[in-house]
Amino acid sequence: MFCFQCQEAAKNTGCTVKGVCGKEPEVAGIQDVAMYFLRGLSVYANKGREHGITDHRIDRYVMETLFMTITNANFDKARFVEKIREGFALRNELKSKLQDAGVQNNSEELPAAATWEATTPEEFDSKAMEVGVLQMTENEDIRSLRELLIYGIKGMAAYAEHADNLGEISEEVNAFMQKGLAATLDDSLSGDDLTAMVLECGSKGVEVMALLDKANTGKYGHPEITSVNIGVRNNPAILISGHDLRDMEDLLEQTQGTGVDVYTHSEMLPANYYPAFKKYEHFVGNYGNSWWKQREEFEKFNGPILFTTNCIVPPLKSATYADRIYTTGSSGLAGSTHIPERPEGGRKDFSSVIEHAKRCDSPEEIETGEIVGGFAHNQVIQLADKVVDAVKSGAIRKFFVMAGCDGRMKSRDYYTEFAEALPKDTVILTAGCAKYRYNKLPLGDIGGIPRVLDAGQCNDSYSLAVIALKLKEVFELNDINELPIAYNIAWYEQKAVIVLLALLSLGVKNIHLGPTLPAFLSPNVANVLVENFGISGIGSVDEDMKILLGEN
Repeated sequence: MFCFQCQEAAKNTGCTVKGVCGKEPEVAGIQDVAMYFLRGLSVYANKGREHGITDHRIDRYVMETLFMTITNANFDKARFVEKIREGFALRNELKSKLQDAGVQNNSEELPAAATWEATTPEEFDSKAMEVGVLQMTENEDIRSLRELLIYGIKGMAAYAEHADNLGEISEEVNAFMQKGLAATLDDSLSGDDLTAMVLECGSKGVEVMALLDKANTGKYGHPEITSVNIGVRNNPAILISGHDLRDMEDLLEQTQGTGVDVYTHSEMLPANYYPAFKKYEHFVGNYGNSWWKQREEFEKFNGPILFTTNCIVPPLKSATYADRIYTTGSSGLAGSTHIPERPEGGRKDFSSVIEHAKRCDSPEEIETGEIVGGFAHNQVIQLADKVVDAVKSGAIRKFFVMAGCDGRMKSRDYYTEFAEALPKDTVILTAGCAKYRYNKLPLGDIGGIPRVLDAGQCNDSYSLAVIALKLKEVFELNDINELPIAYNIAWYEQKAVIVLLALLSLGVKNIHLGPTLPAFLSPNVANVLVENFGISGIGSVDEDMKILLGEN
């Protein structure tokens, strides 16, 4: 195997024996095959669009399969094989439609990925040995640009699927994902061509995050400033993790009146901010911390854990909670129960999870108190006058965007130390699970404005962009980089990649990115980002503080 798509790539080069995430070589191999197939399917999908032939089932299939390959989402090889076979059937239907429309499908003119098929396990395993990242091209810079594009598209697919679950669809976003995937098979494209496509990916990233924001707020209301309970009650309970709010809605609806409580975990924390979910009295609050602490915290929760998306840490063999894990959607874990997709117009059936919860003890309390969040763009813009006055008076010197992902590496202590060292006249704008590095610190407030403003999940980084653009308008500035905002962003997986590309497409420069720069960036591609956008890695807290405060 070879995988370098996440920040924890071994030795910041790539995982070759087993993924640091827990991914076994067999799973890494079948994910490579899934990506190979998707690229080929996208060639046909693009050809279909050229002739007015589209199929939302294919659009949905592409985003679902991409989401399954995101770091920590799916560790179940059998589900990937099943998914690829499902794709073969969709591809054959599309080929028939093209033939009926008089479009010739000359296999000699198509890339091998567009014509490949398999039936036996041996054929899948054999293909996995041929289509890894390093086998797709020997040109390091082309490989780097292709992978940067693919990882951006993976992040885009995750957000597009969440929006699709709520009925919000963008034909332009779907078309771009497939165009981009097919482009990674085109050896005629130069580095400049791929760079342009990467930048286009960023602009489409803004579109898909706006689409998801519209879907979430249209269905559940705009997030409100909310104090979230982090203690427990004496009832059996279900812990819901991941990102999908439609799954959250289905679970809350079905647990109502059952005597089973519901708690959020990690990136599902922001569900507590939405007005539509506050009506459920059995929705207690948030349990635990960032995703990587789950092996310890899940033992103490006692009830079933429902993963709606990433981030799963495969439990140790000695874990007592392994049989309490359920997956749904893009997530998967061999040996765990998977909840099937919802029927059209219906809800997912979580009855097995609920019945399991009734047999369990109530959660063990691991902390008490509250944390405050809900500072998405609509809420912050309501406070715009107060914020602007604080800036003009000097009460707020600078904002620090510290959005992104958390991870288990010791080097991520940097973000806690950085937050603690920030001057008391500065405010942190955050979204994503990076916030767990500092959202429970006693950092206080500035004139009633909390010094940590949590906008929500990683996809809610869109809110941070909207806030920045609104402040640019209010202060009548020509350039977003003239704002008193510095960017010190942590990354882990592919959704952070699309957030980064989206910020670049909006013209944001001088972003500090850590705790390491991506292993998939070749030296030449990294230099392009440095020279054109001022991207840099992190250093020491003291050095970076001086730079980002403008004291260097």
